[in-house]
Amino acid sequence: MVKQDEKRIAKEIYEHIGGTQNVNSLINCMTRVRIDIKEFSQVNDQKVKQVNGVLGTVEEDTYQVILGPGLAAKVANEMGILADIAVEEEGSPSEDQALFSKDINNLDQLTAENKASQKGKHNPQSPFKKVLRSIASIFIPLIPAFVGAGIIGGIASIFTNLLTAGVIAGENWEYMVAIAGLIQGALFGFLNIYVGINAAKVFKATEGLGGIIGGIIYLTSISEELPLPNIFTGEPLTANQGGIIGVIFAVWILSLVEKQLRKFIPNSIDIIVTPTITLLTVGLITIFLIMPLAGFISANLVGFISWILSVGGAFAGFVLGSLFLPMVMFGLHQILTPVHVTMIEQTGSTQLLPILAMAGAGQVGAALALWVKARKNKQLVTMIKGALPVGILGIGEPLIYAVTLPLGKPFITACIGGGIGGAVIGLFGGVGASAIGPSGVALIPLIVDNLWWAYILGLLAAYTGGFVATYLFGVPKEAMEPSSVSL
Repeated sequence: MVKQDEKRIAKEIYEHIGGTQNVNSLINCMTRVRIDIKEFSQVNDQKVKQVNGVLGTVEEDTYQVILGPGLAAKVANEMGILADIAVEEEGSPSEDQALFSKDINNLDQLTAENKASQKGKHNPQSPFKKVLRSIASIFIPLIPAFVGAGIIGGIASIFTNLLTAGVIAGENWEYMVAIAGLIQGALFGFLNIYVGINAAKVFKATEGLGGIIGGIIYLTSISEELPLPNIFTGEPLTANQGGIIGVIFAVWILSLVEKQLRKFIPNSIDIIVTPTITLLTVGLITIFLIMPLAGFISANLVGFISWILSVGGAFAGFVLGSLFLPMVMFGLHQILTPVHVTMIEQTGSTQLLPILAMAGAGQVGAALALWVKARKNKQLVTMIKGALPVGILGIGEPLIYAVTLPLGKPFITACIGGGIGGAVIGLFGGVGASAIGPSGVALIPLIVDNLWWAYILGLLAAYTGGFVATYLFGVPKEAMEPSSVSL
């Protein structure tokens, strides 16, 4: 692979977007550079796409230059240096992961056009959209940590099972298990602090104060002899009560308090007075108000979801698996991230994620059926070739916006396939993932309690269901025409 010159790419991008003076801010995503443009009339989108190294562009609330994993961070850094702008961090393992095929520019252009047509009536700056984006910005930077720590924890579980069964023995193996548990615990044991720091960054508060608010939830200095009371029930508060949901809400309040204080606190004493009053005020609110309320919400939310899955079984799995693709289409899936994390904190795994992952598998089956039945449509086949590999890995947006959604019927049959896979997972029950982030086949190493086989059966069922439903009912006649440009 030819080594890309990130300095050249950064310079050429600026040449076609109106220069460094036309940029308000830069955000480094996992696969793209998000640019907040001052005057969009100065942007020559076609010229940007022609820059060697640029895989495509997307126009939403920001102008997004797609470069792929690794290169995006380097180019963002160079662009920040050239414009003397601090580059913000954000990640999004999104549809642009599909741009690794030789026909990648066509796929990206088509994906962007169809996505824009589906979302054109929705205000990207709506309050609900901002909430979703805030949640994503808090958790996406932690996804690599979730994946790494989750896989290490899974390996530790395998070794623990082998030790218990007597297949392996000795202190060395025990040390390996202990060290793996230590690494995993470094994330999940202090997750509230990481979330507090990220939330403070998103809400424009002092990051260190956000970390402290996250740490308060652990009640580290509170003893059993002198517990803090729950003012609503009179029962003692427990460590981590409220968890992630409480931390996010508390840090949001912290950001409001801190901003208000800075309006009238004199600069000469700001560094002393503002953080002290902010921490004391928000700390008390967190302990005596947010922890009890958020604890009640999170406990009942997890309990309700677990109850739905246990009682609903295959039916609940079908409903969840079939409805998840529309949620992804509108970006609503981001709101489930705190739910997944809360379930992992309270139960050790999220049983929602394996079921919802079946939605992407249903699309894979649908795409395969289109490939087989509409193989004379060279343009459609080209799009499928570009989007299918990452679809198998669990990144479903390319198949949504470039293949199934524009054709209509395949999107519906893909949802049916996802529902069938979800029904299989729901039928077995107890299939959970120890971390969030991956989907598709990439999620297999994170399945807990040695139920990976059940997850694989779910994937195969979703592939098969999506394929059969699409082959029989989901291929439009125009898609099978040799000269079709139906996409």
